[in-house]
Amino acid sequence: MKWIGTSLRELPRLRNCKRRRVSSWDKTGGNADYILINKNETVTIADIKGAGCITHIWITLDCSAPYYLRKILIRMYWDDEENPSVEVPIGDFFGIGHAIRKNFISLPLTMSPENGRSFNCFFPMPFSKRALIEIVNEAEQAMIFYFYIDYEEYDRLEEDLGRFHATWNRENPCKGISENGMDNWEFLFGGTNLDGKGNYVILEAEGKGQYVGCNLNIHNLRLKREVWNWYGEGDDMIFIDGDQTPTINGTGTEDYFNTAFCPQQEYCAPYHGITVPGGKNWSGKISMYRFHIEDPIYFEKSIKVTLEHGHANRRSDDYSSTAYWYQTEPHKKFKPMPPVEKRLPKEEPKEID
Repeated sequence: MKWIGTSLRELPRLRNCKRRRVSSWDKTGGNADYILINKNETVTIADIKGAGCITHIWITLDCSAPYYLRKILIRMYWDDEENPSVEVPIGDFFGIGHAIRKNFISLPLTMSPENGRSFNCFFPMPFSKRALIEIVNEAEQAMIFYFYIDYEEYDRLEEDLGRFHATWNRENPCKGISENGMDNWEFLFGGTNLDGKGNYVILEAEGKGQYVGCNLNIHNLRLKREVWNWYGEGDDMIFIDGDQTPTINGTGTEDYFNTAFCPQQEYCAPYHGITVPGGKNWSGKISMYRFHIEDPIYFEKSIKVTLEHGHANRRSDDYSSTAYWYQTEPHKKFKPMPPVEKRLPKEEPKEID
């Protein structure tokens, strides 16, 4: 039986592997430890042959294009697959949407000083034959790009290891209802939803695996100063292995993200947090994360992870998200990545402080 414990507890275990790294170091011995990625260019930053596991990715970059974190994509392919297992705007992949970077810490993802410009990922990413990582620069300017890809090299990979996946989604705006003829309380808290129809979809996957978390980004588009304008109360509803009614039901947006009572405070913990808390009366942009590190959600055939956009899907805000999970290959092909103009965050409205 294998010794079960955290990564800290496993450190004394002696392992039969070799430690490797691919990086942007200056091969001349100088200090130009970066690569240049031109506009509209796709560059392979790692092409690792054989069996192994990526254990850490560090990236920083310098790009002066506005909203560049939504214009640059990161893609990953495992074992010569045709379709990417990871395809996400780079800022969203490392934990925060809206093309925002700022210091935050969680167990698998961080943005670190200075001012969140250092991106780190500690999700393990096993592969049996090959690991390929690409950066796609769809910004209107070239950028300089620094990176480490740290990995372990094995003779062979254990057969029971799933492959890491991440995908991005956006609904802008979500399809809510008209509030005409309703008072504020009825609009925010009325109605019912038992089957999840119309919920925002964070993940829809097929195969055997486990969902391990997401970040969610909301832009409050309801421009109302005079009433209580809370964006939440949307229940999480997770459908597993073809269930037509939710296999797992939650009690509200803030509850799924392990917070409570309509939070407006920035907070970071290993498994959950609010990185962007919004403005007055929950206005503007919000970003949250929840990682199922200790409590993965398992599926044998399929999974659909959804969230109401406001109670009973009454609100029409801008939602985007990145989902993270492990599964067997082949995976269900992702929806096409929207073009740059469909990925850009909205400007903050002048009507709201």
